[in-house]
Amino acid sequence: MKFAIMSKGDQESNSHTKRMKDYLESFNFKYDEVEPEIVISIGGDGTLLHAFHQYTHLLDKVSFVGVHTGHLGFYADWVPSEVEKLVIAIAKTPFQVVEYPLLEVNIRYNDGRKELRTLALNECTIKGLEGTLVIDVEIKGQHFETFRGDGLCISTPSGSTAYNKALGGAIIHPSIEAIQIAEMASINNRVFRTIGSPLVLPKHHTCLLKPVRKSNFQITLDHKTIIHQDVKSIQCRVAHEKVRFARFRPFPFWKRVVDSFVKE
Repeated sequence: MKFAIMSKGDQESNSHTKRMKDYLESFNFKYDEVEPEIVISIGGDGTLLHAFHQYTHLLDKVSFVGVHTGHLGFYADWVPSEVEKLVIAIAKTPFQVVEYPLLEVNIRYNDGRKELRTLALNECTIKGLEGTLVIDVEIKGQHFETFRGDGLCISTPSGSTAYNKALGGAIIHPSIEAIQIAEMASINNRVFRTIGSPLVLPKHHTCLLKPVRKSNFQITLDHKTIIHQDVKSIQCRVAHEKVRFARFRPFPFWKRVVDSFVKE
């Protein structure tokens, strides 16, 4: 089996990276950063997000597994003291593949530039650069509302525990193929009105965001923020691709939620 390891880059993570690489190579595994079959993330959830975006072109072939070296990682199943146990599991145990839905984002421009299609594991956020974001929201081809406020967050089920949760969105089990739209500080008064509640869209529904006036946007996809100019529309929907996680032992989603947010 071919493997790759992505480290957070701190001394501890780099140390564990070297240990895992040496261990796996001793089992005749091949280190291959170009076309790995399994990618091991050592760090935190941010490290795994970096690993995901590096290998989005191989999502049908690669599986991810996380080792967290800081605070408890939501995507990380293993702790540093279990590195040897994980190596043996990878070398000796056929692993279960768990698939999570992803968010597809298509950004189209007024000037004829080729549209940008990208994927997000956690979420996409849209904010205006010139003050309040004013944008028409269409759902399944029908106008839903004109949003006015700080911005919008469109998340995946696995990403529903991240920024979406901080915005008051619901936590959604990743077996549900859906996306969620949460508002950031919407303006609601006698003149302007938004739904004021998070929206959960099934995989066959598309959300289309259209600027009311010519504007530039700050669009963040997971950990990457880019300024987009002269945007015509932003289309969001459940992607046909999925992310694959390698599971060597049970780690139910709701246990992750409890360990991350409830357990002392």
